[in-house]
Amino acid sequence: MSITKQYLKTKPACKVTFKLSAAQLADAESVALLGEFNDWDPQALPMKKSKKGDFSASLTLENDREYQFRYLVNGGTWLNDDAADAYLPSPLSYDHNSVIRL
Repeated sequence: MSITKQYLKTKPACKVTFKLSAAQLADAESVALLGEFNDWDPQALPMKKSKKGDFSASLTLENDREYQFRYLVNGGTWLNDDAADAYLPSPLSYDHNSVIRL
């Protein structure tokens, strides 16, 4: 798992790329990135699968904020990101959510 942050020079925002390697998701057919930035909508941000089997997604987020997020694999398995900046308890379950700070 990896998260790449590229701060934009022209506006107070950051392009964030989320990537999950094929080795981590051997049986995955679909992965969605869900979080506060898309109202936790499983259809809003499906991750693209590369020929090597890696999954990735990029989006531009506002600076000076933090966002909770998780990955939804094959529509039923939730994953956190090892590269997250922090983890917070989910308000909906006993799980924790990954956090990215910009």
